[in-house]
Order: sequence, then structure tokens, then C-alpha cells
Amino acid sequence: MRDDYLQNALKVIDDPNILINVISRRVKQLRRGNRPLVESLEKLSAEDTALREVAEGKITYELATPEELARHR
Repeated sequence: MRDDYLQNALKVIDDPNILINVISRRVKQLRRGNRPLVESLEKLSAEDTALREVAEGKITYELATPEELARHR
């Protein structure tokens, strides 16, 4: 994983725990065959691709509300 991609992604999602969850979910999607949302001239790992997608604003997240969490219990 490239540190510069990580640092740029942390500027967008500043909570490391949330960033880990977002990147993890996106990496799974990429490994299942979803197309990357960013173009690259070099061959990037799924992790680096996901970090670039976050850094470039292609991927966002939304926290569940307490009501939504209560419905899933």
C-alpha cells in the first residue's frame, strides 16, 4: 500500500477506523470484479485503487443513524 495514497485518503476520511472499513469493503468489491472508478497508467493493487478512489472523492460513506442500528438488532 502506497503511503502517499493513504495520506491523501486520510484527508478525505480522517477517522482511520472508518477509512479501514470503507477501503476493506471496496477492496472486496474490486476483487469480485467491480470496475475501478479511477484510471491509472500503472498496475495498482486493489488497496491502492480503493485509496485513490476515496482520495479523489469517487467513494463516500454514510454512518447509520441510531434508529437504523436499532432496526438491525
